[in-house]
Amino acid sequence: MAKITYKTPIVEMQGDEMTRVLWDWIKDILIEPYVELNTEFYDLGLVNREKTADKVTTEAAEAIKKYHVGVKCATITPNAQRVKEYNLSKMWLSPNGTIRAALDGTVFRAPILVDGIKPYIPGWTKPITIARHAYGDVYRNCEIRVDGASTAELVVKYEDGREERKKIADFPGAGVVQGIHNLDASISSFARSCFNYALSTRQDVWFATKDTISKTYDHRFKDVFAEIYEGEYKDRFEKEGIKYEYTLIDDSVARIIRSNGGFIWALKNYDGDVMSDMVATAYGSLAMMTSVLVSPDGNYEFEAAHGTVTRHYYKHINGEETSTNPVATIFAWSGALRKRGESENNAELTGFADRLEKATIETVSSGFMTGDLIGLFHRGGVTPEKLSSRDFLLKIAERL
Repeated sequence: MAKITYKTPIVEMQGDEMTRVLWDWIKDILIEPYVELNTEFYDLGLVNREKTADKVTTEAAEAIKKYHVGVKCATITPNAQRVKEYNLSKMWLSPNGTIRAALDGTVFRAPILVDGIKPYIPGWTKPITIARHAYGDVYRNCEIRVDGASTAELVVKYEDGREERKKIADFPGAGVVQGIHNLDASISSFARSCFNYALSTRQDVWFATKDTISKTYDHRFKDVFAEIYEGEYKDRFEKEGIKYEYTLIDDSVARIIRSNGGFIWALKNYDGDVMSDMVATAYGSLAMMTSVLVSPDGNYEFEAAHGTVTRHYYKHINGEETSTNPVATIFAWSGALRKRGESENNAELTGFADRLEKATIETVSSGFMTGDLIGLFHRGGVTPEKLSSRDFLLKIAERL
């Protein structure tokens, strides 16, 4: 049987550790036997980021702008321990942060629901989609380790010569100080991405910050969302029978725990980072979560929502068999292939993406899965069987 082809390359970004191993297995077992992959390849593994002084990450982001669809493997964001382990010249920035800042997009994350895997919160019968702003906050911060008595100020120097100052704190001794920022243009893009995604999926939008405490920073997010909703989306939302609501983040957490799901929860960058992991785990596993970065000018980057699974990687390189869940990475590939198929009106390619996801879900629901899902699986008449990562991929391939 002839392989499925497509015209425009997909930007492929290789990653680190166990997810790097899974990446190659997924391609070898589930994709390349059926699809003639046409990718522009960038190795974002930490070794190559060090080798290229992280230039490769910027090049990958520019390639996504050119080809509009990318798929990314999980990568290491180095801390002090990793700097020593990999003998790095510096503590390189998060590749995700660099790419998100370059594309100025919104990250949408939603759980992959499987019959037999019940959420820890029984009332969550429908998926909750996290919409995470992908610019600014602590991911583009500036920090100083204060080593003695001092005064810290926030200073803004305008191009017209004006200057604005506010005292942050008087330090009686050592401490730390941090500055974060955001842009009206990026907040506006975030709002429009959320509202457009809601219209395309016919879901309500809940947006949450802490504007009662952060009366300028968080309040600006609240105001921009309200202005854009009232001016551009209110009539369209009412026509579709969906709603936009703003609430304080602590109140929204309480409401969400009591909800049935089925809506988009829009959050600032750091809040979205934390809450997406919480929601994913509550639905079953971080490895059962889709993640796509959507920019306002039509760029899409698909990735798994989890990390590089370091512990399993060291078992793997020591010759031990691992049972690492590849589902989120499979769905990253299927998402990218589907989006490329949609952009080229390629029904064969979109159909394959649908079949790949269906085969993956049916494999798990029929009782074949990786070890992280065994304790979560409860389906009458089906006894779950733990498979190694590679055997799980081969089991999925039987259904393609």
